[in-house]
Amino acid sequence: MDVGLALPQMARGLDRASVLKWCSAADDGPFSSISAGERITFRNLEGLTLCAAAAVATERVRVMINVAVLPWHSPALIAKQLATIDVLSGGRLDVAVGVGGRWQDYSAVGSPFTNRHQRLDDAVCEVKRLWAQGVADDGEAVGPEPLQTGGPPLYGSAMGPKSMARVSQWATGVSGFSLLGDGADAKRQVRATNMAWQSAGRTQVPRHITGSFVALGKDAKETLRAFAYEYLQVFSPEFATQLSESMNLSTPEALADVLIEMRDAGIDEFIVVPATSDPAMANDVAQIVRDVLGLKAN
Repeated sequence: MDVGLALPQMARGLDRASVLKWCSAADDGPFSSISAGERITFRNLEGLTLCAAAAVATERVRVMINVAVLPWHSPALIAKQLATIDVLSGGRLDVAVGVGGRWQDYSAVGSPFTNRHQRLDDAVCEVKRLWAQGVADDGEAVGPEPLQTGGPPLYGSAMGPKSMARVSQWATGVSGFSLLGDGADAKRQVRATNMAWQSAGRTQVPRHITGSFVALGKDAKETLRAFAYEYLQVFSPEFATQLSESMNLSTPEALADVLIEMRDAGIDEFIVVPATSDPAMANDVAQIVRDVLGLKAN
């Protein structure tokens, strides 16, 4: 199993200096990827811009956009932006796409919340067509051409059976998320994904990705629960309270246990999503990953 490291874009205090330190930690550590995603009505740094910066600030790890909400975007513009990041990264870009879950973000960007699943499917088809040098309305190609043949791998951010059936038609795999770091939940995700791929007649084995919020270090439990509450309260204070108080990935032992559970569940890549912008946490995570996976320091 690979272990990725997300940039702590939703945590307070992320700035130029700390972004560079997180990127260095990802590249120098036992990590497979560095990632960021999209959210609008929150304090976070913008996800595509952050991934472009990570593409330039790293040399080895994959750069993952996790998740790009395609219904917010013009297909031609997002195709150009993603191809640009692929070029900047030297062909190291992965992209998870989905519909998001917050109507507030749709409202903020002036995009309708209705029919978003079909719009996602249509956008995927159009982006792939443009990456294959299909032309725009003026008869010209939308460059640059991605470095990766056919464009960066696309993953579906799918949870339910209907969404899983849709993404099984076009995705490389599924990128999910486990709020509580639940190995049993991950095992269900793997089984559902495999069944969807089989039902779609896919011969390619899907890649399974998931992740969880994690905090380590001084006052880690309080940091994790405060972060999770603030992030989730858009859904409701009651929901945020219930979920945040159940989160326990705040000790080295808990993180080690969940890595083992995820590996045993068949997850191909587990992404640690930090609840703090303090880059010191990256070193702690790196040591735990090395210990669990039996890796040696560089």
